[in-house]
Amino acid sequence: MNSGILLVDKPQGITSHDVVARVRRLAGTRRVGHAGTLDPMATGLLLLGVGGSTRLLHYLVGLDKQYLATIRLGWGTTSDDAEGEPLERASAARIADIGDEAIAAGISRLTGPIEQVPSSVSAVKVDGRRAYDRVRAGEQVELAARRVTVSAFELLGVRRSAEAIDLDVRVDCSSGTYIRALARDLGSGLGVGGHLTALRRTRIGRFPIEDAAALDELDVAREILRPADAAARALPTVAVDEQGAIDLGHGKRIPAGDAPSKQPIAAVGPGERLVAIVERRGEELKVVAGFPNEETP
Repeated sequence: MNSGILLVDKPQGITSHDVVARVRRLAGTRRVGHAGTLDPMATGLLLLGVGGSTRLLHYLVGLDKQYLATIRLGWGTTSDDAEGEPLERASAARIADIGDEAIAAGISRLTGPIEQVPSSVSAVKVDGRRAYDRVRAGEQVELAARRVTVSAFELLGVRRSAEAIDLDVRVDCSSGTYIRALARDLGSGLGVGGHLTALRRTRIGRFPIEDAAALDELDVAREILRPADAAARALPTVAVDEQGAIDLGHGKRIPAGDAPSKQPIAAVGPGERLVAIVERRGEELKVVAGFPNEETP
């Protein structure tokens, strides 16, 4: 069985689960998962784990992200994106009053550490059920604000018409940031409403979209990234010898040596094989997650 991480460029109009189902057929295994959902409207980078490397996804899901997006100012929607029902539209006069300086100031207010309320039509769980399931069932859902970091919110282009202003933007942000919510909050702050009309994820941590394969052209054996290589893009690493690899494989602790103090750590054995994810406990390394020797040669 191939084991590793796949970088896939998700096309528009299908769910992240649809991508997983396709890869399960191509890889010949049900052991496929993904790190970080993309809405059907969105395109771009999905990280998928195959075989034993699904255990590695836990350490990839929290990486920072980069997106290219288009925000439409002029009205909001029930889902904060183009797939929702439109809410009250701003007048042409009100839209015309919004100058470039006001847009720049609104973007600045949403840059850095911010408190963000996720969209009610989101995958956030409320009492064990996804928020979007509760909304579809007719419930009123109020989600708590969460602390996120928008490290870059760059305006790339502006297109104006009588009824709307379209903003092309690039956003670098922490995991858990909702770009739909940024669109909503920018429009709300400008007094005209706003929603997302396009979204493309271009980076997850040190995994760029340029390394991703198109879903329709995906060759799993050719594109799969070895677990050790994937782990090294997300975590500090420590090299272990053959005996250390055997001991870690049996769940034993081994001497930490010069292992970094930052947690967790990818322990890599001979042949560049990912042996385990470990944590440093004093002068020893303790196994957090083991990886059986089932990698692609």
